Amino acid sequence: MRLLLYLLFFITQFGFCQSKKNVSEYAKTITSKELKELLYIYSSDEFEGRETGTRGQKKAVDFLRDFYISHKISPALGTVNYFQPMELILGDLVQTENVVAIIEGSDIPEEYIIISAHLDHIGINNDLINNGADDDGSGTVALLEIAEAFQEAKTAGHGPKRSIIFLHVTGEEKGLLGSKYYTENPLYDLDKTIVDLNVDMIGRLDPKRKNKDPNYIYLIGADKISQELHEISEAVNKMYTQIKLDYTYNDENDPNRFYYRSDHYNFAKKNIPVIFYFNGTHEDYHQPTDTPEKINYEMLKKRTHLIFYTAWELANRDKRIKLKSNWNQILLIN
Repeated sequence: MRLLLYLLFFITQFGFCQSKKNVSEYAKTITSKELKELLYIYSSDEFEGRETGTRGQKKAVDFLRDFYISHKISPALGTVNYFQPMELILGDLVQTENVVAIIEGSDIPEEYIIISAHLDHIGINNDLINNGADDDGSGTVALLEIAEAFQEAKTAGHGPKRSIIFLHVTGEEKGLLGSKYYTENPLYDLDKTIVDLNVDMIGRLDPKRKNKDPNYIYLIGADKISQELHEISEAVNKMYTQIKLDYTYNDENDPNRFYYRSDHYNFAKKNIPVIFYFNGTHEDYHQPTDTPEKINYEMLKKRTHLIFYTAWELANRDKRIKLKSNWNQILLIN
């Protein structure tokens, strides 16, 4: 009874904007089978570890572009056929690109939800390919499946009210460079960007976590700029996915400093609320052994569902989320 009352309170407060039946119908299109099929391609040896600027990274961006074309999801304005090109100095001058697609909103198209993941990994070391299945193949294929679900909803006449940007950033492993480039050269107004949901490693389990129940995800950053974002995230999870939301690494005193170590941080520095979805590190982190057969595909699906449901609610609610009036600027000091 207490749980029912709690959910009714949040439904009233946060107005789950389209019917539970509709959103759940589209969430079901996100399947373990499709995630697995995509990830076995994306983290295959053919992509040579996807190091920024290399031949393998170029194959990766072509794969992402071709996915969006095949699903009739539009390129972002200002891109060159989905690519946001840039030059980075990584010892040598390197030509690289973000991949950016968009599903335009029906009612408030000038406000934007960004869902991000980094497309790169660390490449080849000592003749061994680092496939990066979890880091960040898992986040990358989650974005593709979420995009497909939103596009199916739009085709059926239930598209999002706000626009959804699918942002695959390059150069994360080189220092969050692709997301830095986007926030300094935005394709869409950052003042109208209401949130960044950043997905970086969601396919594995943290062996250091005392509770061995796999039904968890670490959330970082949700309450730092917008308390309302945190509350919406909690309410969406209670209604739809019932994953244990673990805030261990959200602690300001966390020595791992994960809040500062993935692409959401460049958006946070621009006063944009963020959530970083993360499964924690493991023994295969940045190793050639980070391969797709080690992914927990059932949890990858469930975590992807959570991100989809959260994005759906943020995209369809009547008002954009509120920022804290005195959010802690100290958090932005490196």
